[in-house]
Amino acid sequence: MRIGELSRRTGVSRRSLRYYEEQGLLGPARLPNGYREYDEHSVTVVRRIQILLSAGLGTSAVAEILPCAVDDTVVLSGRCPELIDGLANERRRIDAAIDDLIAARDILDSLVGRPLNAPNPPGRHGDSYPADPVGAM
Repeated sequence: MRIGELSRRTGVSRRSLRYYEEQGLLGPARLPNGYREYDEHSVTVVRRIQILLSAGLGTSAVAEILPCAVDDTVVLSGRCPELIDGLANERRRIDAAIDDLIAARDILDSLVGRPLNAPNPPGRHGDSYPADPVGAM
């Protein structure tokens, strides 16, 4: 299949597919006219790439993990135990980022003296509390 078909079947843009190729994540065959030719397995590979990128991993980590994936859900095989420590470190990094975001949210809540988690009323843009007519930011 050509790049347009792979894009349609995976929902990934042609530009992203070319980027995956540049990063060594996807290896299409090249036809004599220079067109890329993807096999059926490429659909699975692209779906794996998308899962790994959505986990916050960079393309270099994705390139290490792809050969160890054993199914569409990217469950890692036992032949790549060296990846477990790196993935545990990545999870700790994400946990720290979440903690930082929660702390930032708590500071915002403290600025107005109550949580700002109420849904926005119709016609409001971004703030969920009445605007301060005197000290509006």
